[in-house]
Amino acid sequence: MSGLPDDVYGELDRLLAGADEALTAGWPGDPATRQPVQTLYLPADHPLVGADVVERVGSSALESVEGEDPASMARITGLDPDVVAAAWPRVLAKLTDQPVEDLRLDLEDGYGNRSDEDEDWDATRVGEVLAEIGGDTAPLVRGTRAKSLEAPTRRRGVRSLDLVLGALGGTLPAGFVVTLPKVTSVDQVDAMVHAAASLESGLGLGDRSLRFEIQVETPQSILGPDGTALVARMIHAADGRCTALHYGTYDYSAFCGIAAAYQSLDHPVADHAKAVMQAAAAGTGVWLSDGSTNVIPVGEETDVLAAWTNHMQLVRRSLERGFYQGWDLHPAQLPTRFAATFAFYRGGFPSAAARLRNFLEQTRSAILDEPATARALADFLLRGLDCGAITSEQTLAATGVSPGRLAELARRSTPEGG
Repeated sequence: MSGLPDDVYGELDRLLAGADEALTAGWPGDPATRQPVQTLYLPADHPLVGADVVERVGSSALESVEGEDPASMARITGLDPDVVAAAWPRVLAKLTDQPVEDLRLDLEDGYGNRSDEDEDWDATRVGEVLAEIGGDTAPLVRGTRAKSLEAPTRRRGVRSLDLVLGALGGTLPAGFVVTLPKVTSVDQVDAMVHAAASLESGLGLGDRSLRFEIQVETPQSILGPDGTALVARMIHAADGRCTALHYGTYDYSAFCGIAAAYQSLDHPVADHAKAVMQAAAAGTGVWLSDGSTNVIPVGEETDVLAAWTNHMQLVRRSLERGFYQGWDLHPAQLPTRFAATFAFYRGGFPSAAARLRNFLEQTRSAILDEPATARALADFLLRGLDCGAITSEQTLAATGVSPGRLAELARRSTPEGG
């Protein structure tokens, strides 16, 4: 016997219709597209920048590990030798086939302040280079970082962006994105939306085709004057144009008063900022990216080995905390980026596959996973497939399901080739 008349159910639907709509619009879930595992930042005038930048970066990365093998990399990284041995051939292949998954040519801090004439020339060249990159090794995502919308750099930043876009010839390359740095207010995001629409109109670009990522490198973006997490409001103010939140290690640390010697991806202020970013982006379809380490593997052998060890540990730490992408500042960081990433997915594959299979087949085991955990397991396996750490054949054999089914379980659309 039911105690509720039918019209109560209808009344509940009416009362919650607005909330249902807002939830669907504001938190659509993960995008179907593959997320890059890294972003390589190069200053606009870097010697490697040209139409063959990706190939030159790959060659430089391979050069940096010439003479290294799985055994030496296992010693350097401290990872399981068997996992490294299985991953290392894939790392070398990756550095040949697609060494850069996300390329950002920088006209901001990495580039510095130049004369207007010089920056005009470099900004135009950035657009030309981004348009020229092609072939099988082309990155999934490419773009530029212009100067911020703060008053002192606003006009220069927007002018450079205008020149970059103008040099693209009226067509945005696949995966094109703009990095908006040093965001301090929701108003700046509103202004970027306005600027993007104006640039589209003025340059004949497709409507709503210009998208941007928000660089979280100021305390104001994490904690607003009213005590709210402004980064959450920024995502929704972007009107669907925000693709990602990228953490800025050194600006954020410096703004928080951290001494230079202690500024790092694993400092507590970084962990706090990234935890807020993570909560703000969850379910919105906006990707997360960790920042960079400025400890570069160059110089004496002991310095190179120490930098690789540090980088490997930081990449692994980020992955364990749910940041599946991060910045690199030098080609010699790419070997440890991919080694850490491949080892993470290959090392976790047997357990994740077994747990997902047990869940789907309702097999009794020592771990009682719930649907939300099954979703996370499917997402883990999909990410491993996306980056090339594991194969669809391995996944099918271990789980009994196809990549397409994994995408459904992870609440994504079917990935390419699924």
